[in-house]
Amino acid sequence: MTTVLLLVDVQKNMLEPPAPVPDADAAGQAIKDLLGRARSAGTTVIHIRNNGGDGDPDAPGTPGWELVNELVRGEHTVDKDECDAFAGTGLSGLVPEASTVIVAGMQSEFCIRETSLSALRRGHPVVLVRGAHATYDAKVPAAETSQAIESELQAAGVSVLDPADLPL
Repeated sequence: MTTVLLLVDVQKNMLEPPAPVPDADAAGQAIKDLLGRARSAGTTVIHIRNNGGDGDPDAPGTPGWELVNELVRGEHTVDKDECDAFAGTGLSGLVPEASTVIVAGMQSEFCIRETSLSALRRGHPVVLVRGAHATYDAKVPAAETSQAIESELQAAGVSVLDPADLPL
């Protein structure tokens, strides 16, 4: 069975100054480590990039829109305009049927949630990597939001695993 790693919105506007997510250092390192392990294992890696609107910190062509991690040969970038990375993109054509989808990136309650649920609806086993997704503080602290999303997605059928337990 094939495994695909989706790195969702791992962009400079979320992980680097001037306005990174509160847990940017830890989440960024967890994602970097995960990416290294996936590459070593020969796992398919797909980078998802959000296209913000005019004036947004992730508007196409701006420094914040750029991916944090460099692509290597054989990896793909999928640009999206919605939270669900499968909606209106060619992502489904890059993810083989029945492959396990491992999800990491930004923001837990938006793009991580919607992309994970969409992959489930498409019949993929989905794994969310604990500690490798994050968001901003809002009415509740970011860490609480990320934990609540893990619980919600787990109830929906997503496996939430520590990096050491991943099927890479």
